[in-house]
Amino acid sequence: MRRPAKPPSVRPAKPRRAAARAPAARPYHHGDLRRVLIDAAMQLVGEGGPEAVSVREAARRAGVSPGAPFRHFPSRDALMNAVAEEAQRRFRAEIETALVDAPAGDPLGRFRCLGIAYLRWTMQNPTHFEIISSRRFFDHDRSAGVSSDNAELIGLTERTLAEAFSAGQLVARDLKQVQIAGRALVYGFARMHIDGHLPRWGVGEAEVERMAADIVDLFIAGIARPATPAAKV
Repeated sequence: MRRPAKPPSVRPAKPRRAAARAPAARPYHHGDLRRVLIDAAMQLVGEGGPEAVSVREAARRAGVSPGAPFRHFPSRDALMNAVAEEAQRRFRAEIETALVDAPAGDPLGRFRCLGIAYLRWTMQNPTHFEIISSRRFFDHDRSAGVSSDNAELIGLTERTLAEAFSAGQLVARDLKQVQIAGRALVYGFARMHIDGHLPRWGVGEAEVERMAADIVDLFIAGIARPATPAAKV
């Protein structure tokens, strides 16, 4: 009797080599990290004031490593300077947008649009205005962008009132006094709002913008030459 044949031996299969792994994806790099950091710092200013800004926190908001921003901003002062320039740019854009709809051939009407736009922006962005209006947070003298934009806005105000003066719209004889008074009016009201003085004068937050427009109108009424009544036929 034959013994049953042994089944052929089966060698264990050799383990396959693990497939080569794809290289790990590199961390995402912003196309314009400088812009992202400035926007992050602007948010920090809006939330907690200028004191809340740090290069490290701006980096965290931007989603980059703490050391990444220093190629663009080697110090907090450099970042604050960029924030001031951006705030000034937005401030100027607000005024330029308002002047698009200003009445043509009416310098005082243009001044009214300018003054109300000035106050509206400062009331909506008090911490940003605090930066560009104070010398405590960055070096004004080294910021060409802020100085240039600020000079152009002052020049625009002066020219607008000078045109009103030349057109015979003003009763005042001293143009420089009118120009300084107009500046003092809007700047002073903005500071009263930022420093929290208006509630002491019975002005609630809900009526601040209306009050701002009213005081601009009151100022214009005080410097404007009364319209000559039409002659009766």
